[in-house]
Amino acid sequence: MRLLEIVIPGLLAIYLAWSHPRPAWVRLLPALALIVTLIHFAVEGYRWQMIPLYGLTSLLAISALTKLFGADDWKPLASHLTLSLAALATALPILLPVPRIPTPSGPFQVGARTFEMLDKSRREIYSGRDEPRRYMIQVWYPAEAKEDDIRAPWMENAEIFAPAIATYIELPSFFLDHLALAKIPAYKDADVAAISSRKFPVILFSHGWNGFNAQNAGQALELASHGYIVVGMQHTYGAVVTVFPDGTVAPNHPGALPADRNDPNYEEAARALVNQWAGDMTHTLDFILSDDAGNPFASSVDTARVGAYGHSTGGGAAVQFCGVDLRCESALGMDPFMRPVSAEVIENGLRQPSFFMFSQGWVDDTESRSNAIFREFLPQNENNFGVISIAGTKHYDFSDLPLFSPIAPQLGLKGPLNGERVTEIVNAYLLDFFEMTLRGKSSALFEGGFNDYEEVGIFQ
Repeated sequence: MRLLEIVIPGLLAIYLAWSHPRPAWVRLLPALALIVTLIHFAVEGYRWQMIPLYGLTSLLAISALTKLFGADDWKPLASHLTLSLAALATALPILLPVPRIPTPSGPFQVGARTFEMLDKSRREIYSGRDEPRRYMIQVWYPAEAKEDDIRAPWMENAEIFAPAIATYIELPSFFLDHLALAKIPAYKDADVAAISSRKFPVILFSHGWNGFNAQNAGQALELASHGYIVVGMQHTYGAVVTVFPDGTVAPNHPGALPADRNDPNYEEAARALVNQWAGDMTHTLDFILSDDAGNPFASSVDTARVGAYGHSTGGGAAVQFCGVDLRCESALGMDPFMRPVSAEVIENGLRQPSFFMFSQGWVDDTESRSNAIFREFLPQNENNFGVISIAGTKHYDFSDLPLFSPIAPQLGLKGPLNGERVTEIVNAYLLDFFEMTLRGKSSALFEGGFNDYEEVGIFQ
């Protein structure tokens, strides 16, 4: 919960727990809580999880003020019952808090910008119209924030994204509306940090099917704070939804990846999808490495140091991208979905350093066709740094979703392993891998046989 959200029930709890008769100043606490609520509306913002607490605060304030000059006070039993009600009303915003992305550990402040991309060399294959490929990207980068720079939102256009995400994970459409209130430890459109010695390497990120570019913002922030320019794709028609600056909304196109994985056309459809996504990554890299007047990173980027990683279908896209675009110097996959990867890349493997992380949920799927393909692919890689699995995790543990709520495991968003612990493990391997492969630094984490964390094992 946010600060004022804690203060409101705190004031009510003091009032309700105070033994009778209450002194006059204690009777004023519900009115004070109501004033704090009004400040909360203006400063922190309303959210539906707080509605029971808003109502209780109003009722107690009215009741306390009307009784302030009376001889009688509430009976102790009524106060105890109301205190229980206050506890229940407070539980909802605690269990469904405004997500907080941890402050990254690196020395740089972080900036965040979004760009609309138009690739006239490729046609859109999912809109039903003859038009060029159009998609969005979000960039997190080392920044020098000014006093008047504002904190960046966790996601742009959350009022559109939140209902789409909630519906996709089979929750009521309003359930995640509070995501619009989430800010990240980064500054919107801040200036790019001055280069101290070396320029900044580039890392491309590809989300999964029905995902979105901000789903792994915590990882992007961690990398950017250590001097990387991290670019998240928003793969139009494969993402949960895409919103363009002109207000155009492009929903997910269900036919782009058949729901039935036994569909005889599944591989053909999946490969077309991932080829489009890998094309987004190539086109984005062209822009980031260019001297284009609209590229604010042109003088800051290290054009010789490029990495890529992805989650799920985006993991497959990262593999495909690095298999065909040799500017990629380093590849990492999180639960990589391999069925869309081309036969040529599976057969030839990757020449770049590579590393893969699997959740226990994916490892336990012994009938997985994707995992079978991965086992065919892995020996062909020239320079593989290892493949690990993390006990107590599920597929979405590789995103920011585990930070949404302490009941995320009960909502099916993650495995039983604590979300902060998952984040610690994933970020440690993610950062060390790119530090080794793009900057040539040594890593005790990788040199120690993957035994630094008891939850980490070798993929079998």
